[in-house]
Amino acid sequence: MLEFRTPEISDMAWVRNAMRASGEQACEYCFGNLYIWSRVYKNMIADFNGILLARDCTEKSSYLYPCGTGDKKSAVEELIRFSEAEGDGPLEMYCLTAKSRAELDSLFPGKFSFVEERAYFDYIYNCEDLIDLAGRKYHSKRNHITYFKNNFDWAYEKITHENLAECYEMNRKWEKLHAGENDAALDDELDAIRRGFIKFEELGFVGGLLRRDGEVIAYTFGEEINSEVFCVHAEKAYSDIRGAYPMINQQFCEHELFSYKYINREDDTGDEGLRKAKLSYNPAIILPKYRAVLKG
Repeated sequence: MLEFRTPEISDMAWVRNAMRASGEQACEYCFGNLYIWSRVYKNMIADFNGILLARDCTEKSSYLYPCGTGDKKSAVEELIRFSEAEGDGPLEMYCLTAKSRAELDSLFPGKFSFVEERAYFDYIYNCEDLIDLAGRKYHSKRNHITYFKNNFDWAYEKITHENLAECYEMNRKWEKLHAGENDAALDDELDAIRRGFIKFEELGFVGGLLRRDGEVIAYTFGEEINSEVFCVHAEKAYSDIRGAYPMINQQFCEHELFSYKYINREDDTGDEGLRKAKLSYNPAIILPKYRAVLKG
């Protein structure tokens, strides 16, 4: 029987190796994401003959499509048995891309139905576009950045152990300003970000911050999915400061992410405002994701 357990920092190396072996670009294929959100989503992991299995236990348990090298058919068969034994009913797996969907369907022809989950499509951008912001489609972004540069005494810094606490304090203030909008979700996010800040260096996170008159007014951080793709996990700025959001985005890419081809800025969770904001940066790829459900 599989033994699922809470992911720990000591699991980072083998989990990342398994995730990268799958060759996926989705934000779920980041150990840091799995770790910092594990208390919120009750994420658990298991090693099945070198293949990573991950379980989301928030409501009805569902599982990440097996990743790594090895016998994936046997891994899925083991998940089917485990799901039935746990009383979860027919196996459900989340975050299947077109690639993994095709692979599953070839391993189990006609055995799974697939549901498109638009709220969890990832927005992936050309890094060069986010740095240069060239052309008419980025005209408004350039205007906001120009205003910020011309009207404020500002500075960009890479996040280090010396300024990490200032970012967390800025995030606490940001959360208070947005209190009442969706308190449960904000509390969950604060918990995940706190876990990320506590283990920032151990997780290999890379981040940047923006100052105005010496005060931190924006920050962002994330981690590498693979040598071509970087995933941004968090980005916060005071929305009443014109240009703060596009400025932290552009500066972070210019200073820290220039060696990557693509930047994955994750999904929009079905929020229309967030969707509009992500589309405004003209993604090169909108990555579809599916939920697979065992028939019968």
